[in-house]
Amino acid sequence: MRQIEELTSLPTSNNINEDIRSILAEARRITARAVNTAMVTAYWLIGKRIVLEEQKGQDRANYGEKLLKNLSKELTAEFGNGFSYPNLRNMRQFYRTYPNAEICYTLCSKLSWSHNRLIMRVSDANAREWYLREAASANWSVRELERNINSFYYQRHLESGSIKSENATQCVANSNGLNPRQLLKDPYVLEFVGLPQSPEHSEHDLEEALITHLQEFMLELGKGFSFVKRQYRISTETSHFYIDLVFYNYILKCFFLVDLKADKLTHQDVGQMDMYVRMFDDLKRGEGDNPTIGLLLCAERDETVVKYSVLNDSQQIFASKYLPYLPTEEELKREIENAGRMLQNKEE
Repeated sequence: MRQIEELTSLPTSNNINEDIRSILAEARRITARAVNTAMVTAYWLIGKRIVLEEQKGQDRANYGEKLLKNLSKELTAEFGNGFSYPNLRNMRQFYRTYPNAEICYTLCSKLSWSHNRLIMRVSDANAREWYLREAASANWSVRELERNINSFYYQRHLESGSIKSENATQCVANSNGLNPRQLLKDPYVLEFVGLPQSPEHSEHDLEEALITHLQEFMLELGKGFSFVKRQYRISTETSHFYIDLVFYNYILKCFFLVDLKADKLTHQDVGQMDMYVRMFDDLKRGEGDNPTIGLLLCAERDETVVKYSVLNDSQQIFASKYLPYLPTEEELKREIENAGRMLQNKEE
């Protein structure tokens, strides 16, 4: 019934060819979505049936592996590819990961089987649920999802306060009731730029690389971003100033300024961003827009600068470290822990 409503609610125009194309394209999309939902649900049910059957065996390990191999031969012969021994193991793990049918029906079924195979291997249950929701909401491809999991996207949001502070009383929400910190993560992982570590690259090099890989950068920034301009000029009666990158976030309804620093953050950098934000709010902020947010994206931070500058209590100016490479798991965990400690010191 819902599918019929979606088709019948399509707008019509004066061009019959375009209208028919729209109807067919929407019908195909609805069909693909329905097939995907049915297959993901079927794989969960197959996994459940395998687990229940295994529990009957006295030697569950040996019995289970023998069962899967026999099933693989019979199902492949009858239904074709998709029922290999490894994939049946995935179905079994799928059920074990989500024994609650409601999660399968409401979250997992919104994503493809390839998405679900990646997410179910995430050990943290909260992270798994977050990836399920974000991947569906942001329409991540399998490649984008894999990259985000490997770069600890969830943990970087968590430690920067983007997740855990959504309901925190110490953080000021904007007129939408949303916390500006929800935009941020720390560190940002920019392995796609292909640059060496600082100081072997300049701010200009970084800006050029980010513009070249703008789609990847916007994915790393998060949801709701649209690109406005690079080297955005903002002028007073006597002076011109240029902001490296300007975005607009349509979820938080605010401008988002990014200033790139290929070396260590200084108090002059903070003061400059504070001026940019104040000028942008005064000269460019439109009616209905929320206060402008400024992000100093730097190669290194100085805890003293963070603690004793306007960064310490500002709800509009933030500093995050960037990594121009995909670090090892241990390196990234250290960076996440350092960011968490800095945030805790700031809140204290």
